[in-house]
Amino acid sequence: MDEKAQYIPRLFDDVLDFALKSKGAVVVEGPKWCGKSTTCQRHANTVVDLMPLETRQQYVDYAKVAPHEFLNDGEHPLLIDEWQHIYFIWDQIKVEVDRIGRFGQYILTGSVTDKAIMDASFEESRHTGNGRIIRKFMRTMSLFESGDSDGSVSLSDLKNGIFKPHSSQKRIADYAFYICRGGWPLALCQDREVALQQAIDFYEITATDDIFSLKTVPIRKDETKARQILRSYARNVSIAAGDQTLLGDCIGEGETFDKEAFAKYIQALKYLHVIEELPAWNPNLRSKTAIRSKPTRHFVDPSIGAAALGVSPEGLFRDIATFGLMFESLAVRDLRVYGDTMGAHLYKYRDAKKREADAVMQFKDGSWALFEVKLGGNEDIEDAAKKLLAIANDIDAEKTGNPSFLMVITKGPLAYRRPDGVYVVPLACLKP
Repeated sequence: MDEKAQYIPRLFDDVLDFALKSKGAVVVEGPKWCGKSTTCQRHANTVVDLMPLETRQQYVDYAKVAPHEFLNDGEHPLLIDEWQHIYFIWDQIKVEVDRIGRFGQYILTGSVTDKAIMDASFEESRHTGNGRIIRKFMRTMSLFESGDSDGSVSLSDLKNGIFKPHSSQKRIADYAFYICRGGWPLALCQDREVALQQAIDFYEITATDDIFSLKTVPIRKDETKARQILRSYARNVSIAAGDQTLLGDCIGEGETFDKEAFAKYIQALKYLHVIEELPAWNPNLRSKTAIRSKPTRHFVDPSIGAAALGVSPEGLFRDIATFGLMFESLAVRDLRVYGDTMGAHLYKYRDAKKREADAVMQFKDGSWALFEVKLGGNEDIEDAAKKLLAIANDIDAEKTGNPSFLMVITKGPLAYRRPDGVYVVPLACLKP
């Protein structure tokens, strides 16, 4: 078999496998090109592909006229790929799940959220699916999945107190490439320029077509404004920038921008899973320090931001501040992928003292870990470690528990434990 055609195992395989063992139907959402169809097909016995235009209408008509037969035409699990084209089948899926009474009956994939495809009247009247249908989010590939992280440092092991020092062969130029290439499966096993082109193409399609394609978020086509917003978002990635900041950044380019139109663009980008904000963490503190609740801006993959700015791996070195923010976003993407596998959630910590932890991973048992992401050298690592210790000391351990670990994620080359207990780990050493 051609190497480029081989399936690269995903961490999401285990997530989906368990979901199918525990619920009647699974909705798999995520950005286009992240590999949803390829992965889900491996878990299905029957596939209905609604992407090809020449057969889509036939399937739509079939589902409308005979929904029961449509949902039982073939061996389960039945995968309906790009199911948004027959969203009216939702309630019938719930009926079939109840009637058959088995787990793992249906897989539904889509590159947009339900709210972007369903009429308001249907959205209000449809069954929630609670207890029968579960939602899972599939992301682009982490560095561990793409083979760029050696996986020598396991977050699960660290949580259990297991750690061995290690060295990484990756250098700062490698991370510049990973940021611009992204985690798109199509970019792997390709020549360098072909690999980098995938994120550029994703950005172009988003700015020229996808953002204007949503029925529930009608936007008059204006590619200039779409590009302005995407560039503004990219300039504020890894920052808790408010809408007014982004809007002002767009207006600063010499054009007016209606607030309502701006809000629609942002909503469309969320519905398309192009942007994904990192919510704020609100722990119990010993002090009366106020917690800042504004979310932090991130693309679902940092390569989208690099493409919006028109920056190459070499170009990142000409703006180290932007490089650092993009590196943080790359780390957040990977931590989110690893957290999904572990049943953990990722947040941002920021308080009124202007102390920040770039990421907080809260595990399903309630325990937590703090991360700072630093592109710089020893001085930045020292400052980051002190900050993590200060934040951890201010969190009420009686109510929230002590941290499982504190970590500074770096560009390398060594993974080690400092005398103060803070771990310093290259991003290309991490795995779940």
